[in-house]
Amino acid sequence: MATTDDRRPKYQRIADSLREAIQSGEYGPGDRLPGENDLMATYGVARMTARQALSVLRDEGVAEARKGAGVFVRAFRPIRRRSIERLARDQWGNGRSIWSADIESRALEVDRITVSEETAPERISAALNLADEEMTCVRRRRFVLDGKPVLLATSYLPLPLVAGSAITQEDTGPGGTYARLAELGYEPVHFREEIRSRMPSKDETTQLSMAAGTPVILICRTAFTDEGRPVEINEMTLDAASYVLEYDFDAGPKTMPSNG
Repeated sequence: MATTDDRRPKYQRIADSLREAIQSGEYGPGDRLPGENDLMATYGVARMTARQALSVLRDEGVAEARKGAGVFVRAFRPIRRRSIERLARDQWGNGRSIWSADIESRALEVDRITVSEETAPERISAALNLADEEMTCVRRRRFVLDGKPVLLATSYLPLPLVAGSAITQEDTGPGGTYARLAELGYEPVHFREEIRSRMPSKDETTQLSMAAGTPVILICRTAFTDEGRPVEINEMTLDAASYVLEYDFDAGPKTMPSNG
Protein backbone atom coordinates (compact mmCIF):
# COMPACT_ATOMS: atom_id res chain seq x y z
CA MET A 1 0.00 0.00 0.00
CA ALA A 2 1.44 3.37 -1.00
CA THR A 3 2.17 5.90 1.69
CA THR A 4 0.92 9.47 1.63
CA ASP A 5 4.43 10.60 0.72
CA ASP A 6 4.48 8.20 -2.23
CA ARG A 7 1.39 9.87 -3.66
CA ARG A 8 3.04 13.28 -3.75
CA PRO A 9 3.87 14.53 -7.25
CA LYS A 10 7.30 13.41 -8.43
CA TYR A 11 8.55 16.96 -8.74
CA GLN A 12 7.63 17.63 -5.10
CA ARG A 13 9.50 14.53 -3.91
CA ILE A 14 12.57 15.61 -5.86
CA ALA A 15 12.33 19.13 -4.43
CA ASP A 16 12.02 17.70 -0.90
CA SER A 17 15.09 15.52 -1.45
CA LEU A 18 17.14 18.48 -2.66
CA ARG A 19 15.94 20.63 0.23
CA GLU A 20 16.98 17.96 2.72
CA ALA A 21 20.40 17.79 1.07
CA ILE A 22 20.74 21.56 1.45
CA GLN A 23 19.65 21.47 5.10
CA SER A 24 22.09 18.65 5.88
CA GLY A 25 24.99 20.62 4.38
CA GLU A 26 25.51 18.41 1.35
CA TYR A 27 24.99 21.55 -0.72
CA GLY A 28 26.22 24.74 0.93
CA PRO A 29 25.49 28.42 0.20
CA GLY A 30 26.52 29.24 -3.34
CA ASP A 31 26.83 25.59 -4.45
CA ARG A 32 25.35 24.56 -7.78
CA LEU A 33 22.44 22.15 -7.56
CA PRO A 34 21.98 19.24 -9.98
CA GLY A 35 20.63 20.53 -13.28
CA GLU A 36 17.63 19.34 -15.23
CA ASN A 37 19.66 16.70 -17.11
CA ASP A 38 21.13 15.39 -13.85
CA LEU A 39 17.72 15.10 -12.23
CA MET A 40 16.24 13.42 -15.29
CA ALA A 41 18.96 10.78 -15.20
CA THR A 42 18.91 10.29 -11.42
CA TYR A 43 15.15 10.08 -10.97
CA GLY A 44 14.07 8.85 -14.38
CA VAL A 45 11.68 11.75 -14.94
CA ALA A 46 10.79 14.05 -17.81
CA ARG A 47 12.45 17.43 -18.22
CA MET A 48 9.30 19.27 -17.16
CA THR A 49 9.23 17.35 -13.87
CA ALA A 50 12.88 18.19 -13.19
CA ARG A 51 12.22 21.83 -14.06
CA GLN A 52 9.23 21.96 -11.70
CA ALA A 53 11.33 20.53 -8.84
CA LEU A 54 13.93 23.25 -9.23
CA SER A 55 11.18 25.88 -9.53
CA VAL A 56 9.82 24.85 -6.13
CA LEU A 57 13.16 25.65 -4.48
CA ARG A 58 13.46 28.95 -6.33
CA ASP A 59 9.92 29.96 -5.35
CA GLU A 60 10.71 29.15 -1.70
CA GLY A 61 13.78 31.37 -1.83
CA VAL A 62 16.04 28.39 -1.10
CA ALA A 63 17.73 28.54 -4.50
CA GLU A 64 18.32 31.09 -7.22
CA ALA A 65 18.82 30.75 -10.96
CA ARG A 66 21.83 32.29 -12.66
CA LYS A 67 21.39 32.83 -16.36
CA GLY A 68 23.45 30.38 -18.35
CA ALA A 69 25.01 28.84 -15.23
CA GLY A 70 22.29 26.82 -13.50
CA VAL A 71 20.48 26.85 -10.17
CA PHE A 72 22.45 27.55 -6.99
CA VAL A 73 21.80 27.39 -3.26
CA ARG A 74 20.98 30.90 -2.17
CA ALA A 75 24.08 32.41 -0.60
CA PHE A 76 22.37 35.21 1.32
CA ARG A 77 22.19 34.44 5.05
CA PRO A 78 18.70 35.30 6.39
CA ILE A 79 18.38 38.05 8.98
CA ARG A 80 17.26 36.88 12.40
CA ARG A 81 15.02 39.79 13.36
CA ARG A 82 14.98 39.90 17.16
CA SER A 83 11.78 41.87 17.40
CA ILE A 84 11.85 42.55 21.16
CA GLU A 85 15.57 43.02 21.73
CA ARG A 86 15.97 45.43 18.80
CA LEU A 87 13.42 47.89 20.23
CA ALA A 88 14.87 48.01 23.76
CA ARG A 89 15.79 51.46 24.99
CA ASP A 90 19.33 50.17 25.58
CA GLN A 91 19.67 50.09 21.80
CA TRP A 92 18.50 53.45 20.46
CA GLY A 93 18.88 55.21 23.85
CA ASN A 94 22.64 54.63 23.67
CA GLY A 95 22.99 55.86 20.11
CA ARG A 96 22.88 52.44 18.42
CA SER A 97 20.75 51.58 15.44
CA ILE A 98 17.97 49.11 16.21
CA TRP A 99 19.40 47.09 13.32
CA SER A 100 22.58 46.39 15.32
CA ALA A 101 20.63 43.76 17.30
CA ASP A 102 19.99 41.85 14.07
CA ILE A 103 22.96 42.12 11.75
CA GLU A 104 26.11 41.94 13.91
CA SER A 105 29.00 43.06 11.66
CA ARG A 106 27.21 42.68 8.33
CA ALA A 107 27.18 45.61 5.91
CA LEU A 108 23.97 47.65 6.02
CA GLU A 109 23.14 50.51 3.67
CA VAL A 110 20.04 52.70 3.77
CA ASP A 111 19.23 54.20 0.41
CA ARG A 112 16.36 55.80 -1.50
CA ILE A 113 15.67 58.01 1.52
CA THR A 114 12.97 60.64 1.12
CA VAL A 115 11.45 62.90 3.76
CA SER A 116 8.29 64.84 3.02
CA GLU A 117 5.30 66.57 4.57
CA GLU A 118 2.06 64.91 3.57
CA THR A 119 -1.54 64.54 4.58
CA ALA A 120 -1.67 61.06 6.03
CA PRO A 121 -3.88 58.31 4.60
CA GLU A 122 -7.09 57.84 6.56
CA ARG A 123 -5.86 54.66 8.28
CA ILE A 124 -2.74 56.47 9.52
CA SER A 125 -4.63 59.56 10.68
CA ALA A 126 -7.00 57.36 12.67
CA ALA A 127 -4.17 55.36 14.26
CA LEU A 128 -2.24 58.53 15.20
CA ASN A 129 -5.39 60.30 16.46
CA LEU A 130 -4.82 63.18 14.04
CA ALA A 131 -7.31 65.89 13.24
CA ASP A 132 -8.72 66.08 9.70
CA GLU A 133 -6.09 67.17 7.17
CA GLU A 134 -3.38 67.30 9.85
CA MET A 135 0.04 66.92 8.23
CA THR A 136 2.58 64.19 8.92
CA CYS A 137 6.30 63.86 8.43
CA VAL A 138 6.76 60.87 6.13
CA ARG A 139 10.09 59.05 5.99
CA ARG A 140 10.61 56.49 3.21
CA ARG A 141 13.73 54.37 2.86
CA ARG A 142 15.10 51.06 1.60
CA PHE A 143 17.45 48.84 3.60
CA VAL A 144 20.15 46.87 1.78
CA LEU A 145 22.10 44.18 3.63
CA ASP A 146 25.26 42.63 2.16
CA GLY A 147 24.25 44.15 -1.17
CA LYS A 148 20.76 42.58 -1.07
CA PRO A 149 17.64 44.80 -0.69
CA VAL A 150 15.67 43.30 2.20
CA LEU A 151 13.16 45.88 3.47
CA LEU A 152 11.11 48.90 2.47
CA ALA A 153 9.92 51.18 5.26
CA THR A 154 7.59 54.17 5.48
CA SER A 155 7.26 56.01 8.79
CA TYR A 156 4.53 58.53 9.64
CA LEU A 157 4.94 61.00 12.51
CA PRO A 158 2.68 63.93 13.50
CA LEU A 159 4.33 66.96 11.94
CA PRO A 160 3.73 69.34 14.90
CA LEU A 161 5.74 66.95 17.12
CA VAL A 162 8.82 66.76 14.92
CA ALA A 163 8.90 69.98 12.86
CA GLY A 164 12.37 71.52 12.87
CA SER A 165 14.02 68.45 14.40
CA ALA A 166 16.54 66.03 12.90
CA ILE A 167 13.65 63.65 12.22
CA THR A 168 12.77 65.83 9.23
CA GLN A 169 16.28 65.33 7.82
CA GLU A 170 17.56 62.30 5.88
CA ASP A 171 20.07 61.53 8.65
CA THR A 172 18.32 61.49 12.02
CA GLY A 173 21.59 61.01 13.95
CA PRO A 174 22.75 58.42 16.55
CA GLY A 175 19.91 56.25 17.83
CA GLY A 176 17.65 57.31 14.99
CA THR A 177 14.07 58.50 15.18
CA TYR A 178 13.32 57.06 18.62
CA ALA A 179 16.29 58.82 20.23
CA ARG A 180 15.17 62.10 18.67
CA LEU A 181 11.59 61.61 19.86
CA ALA A 182 12.91 61.06 23.39
CA GLU A 183 14.85 64.34 23.18
CA LEU A 184 11.65 66.11 22.11
CA GLY A 185 9.80 64.77 25.16
CA TYR A 186 7.97 61.97 23.36
CA GLU A 187 10.02 58.93 24.34
CA PRO A 188 8.56 55.67 23.00
CA VAL A 189 8.05 53.20 25.84
CA HIS A 190 5.63 50.74 24.25
CA PHE A 191 5.47 49.20 20.79
CA ARG A 192 2.84 47.17 18.99
CA GLU A 193 3.56 45.20 15.83
CA GLU A 194 0.96 43.68 13.54
CA ILE A 195 2.18 41.09 11.03
CA ARG A 196 0.62 39.91 7.80
CA SER A 197 1.84 38.40 4.55
CA ARG A 198 0.86 38.53 0.88
CA MET A 199 2.37 38.34 -2.57
CA PRO A 200 4.33 41.46 -3.57
CA SER A 201 3.34 44.14 -6.03
CA LYS A 202 5.42 44.56 -9.17
CA ASP A 203 7.10 47.64 -7.68
CA GLU A 204 7.97 45.78 -4.45
CA THR A 205 9.41 42.87 -6.43
CA THR A 206 11.61 45.29 -8.36
CA GLN A 207 12.75 47.36 -5.37
CA LEU A 208 13.58 44.26 -3.30
CA SER A 209 15.09 42.31 -6.24
CA MET A 210 12.93 39.34 -5.26
CA ALA A 211 12.73 35.96 -6.95
CA ALA A 212 9.42 35.16 -8.61
CA GLY A 213 6.91 33.56 -6.27
CA THR A 214 8.44 34.94 -3.07
CA PRO A 215 5.92 36.54 -0.68
CA VAL A 216 6.46 39.61 1.44
CA ILE A 217 5.95 40.05 5.17
CA LEU A 218 4.13 43.21 6.21
CA ILE A 219 4.87 44.62 9.66
CA CYS A 220 3.04 47.67 10.95
CA ARG A 221 4.65 49.03 14.13
CA THR A 222 3.13 51.73 16.31
CA ALA A 223 5.25 53.50 18.94
CA PHE A 224 3.55 54.91 22.05
CA THR A 225 4.65 57.29 24.79
CA ASP A 226 4.18 56.52 28.49
CA GLU A 227 0.86 58.36 28.34
CA GLY A 228 -0.30 56.04 25.54
CA ARG A 229 0.04 58.62 22.79
CA PRO A 230 0.95 57.12 19.38
CA VAL A 231 3.91 59.05 17.97
CA GLU A 232 5.03 56.96 15.00
CA ILE A 233 3.64 54.37 12.65
CA ASN A 234 6.15 52.43 10.59
CA GLU A 235 4.84 50.31 7.72
CA MET A 236 7.48 47.80 6.61
CA THR A 237 7.63 45.40 3.67
CA LEU A 238 10.10 42.54 4.10
CA ASP A 239 11.39 40.01 1.60
CA ALA A 240 10.09 36.86 3.31
CA ALA A 241 12.99 34.74 2.05
CA SER A 242 15.48 37.07 3.75
CA TYR A 243 14.09 36.92 7.29
CA VAL A 244 13.58 34.79 10.36
CA LEU A 245 11.28 36.55 12.84
CA GLU A 246 12.33 35.78 16.42
CA TYR A 247 10.28 36.57 19.53
CA ASP A 248 11.85 35.85 22.92
CA PHE A 249 9.72 36.69 25.96
CA ASP A 250 8.70 35.46 29.37
CA ALA A 251 5.33 33.94 30.11
CA GLY A 252 2.97 36.25 31.97
CA PRO A 253 1.71 35.61 35.51
CA LYS A 254 -0.29 32.44 35.78
CA THR A 255 -4.00 33.06 35.96
CA MET A 256 -5.55 31.03 38.74
CA PRO A 257 -9.04 29.58 38.20
CA SER A 258 -11.83 31.22 40.17
CA ASN A 259 -13.29 29.35 43.12
CA GLY A 260 -16.61 31.05 42.67
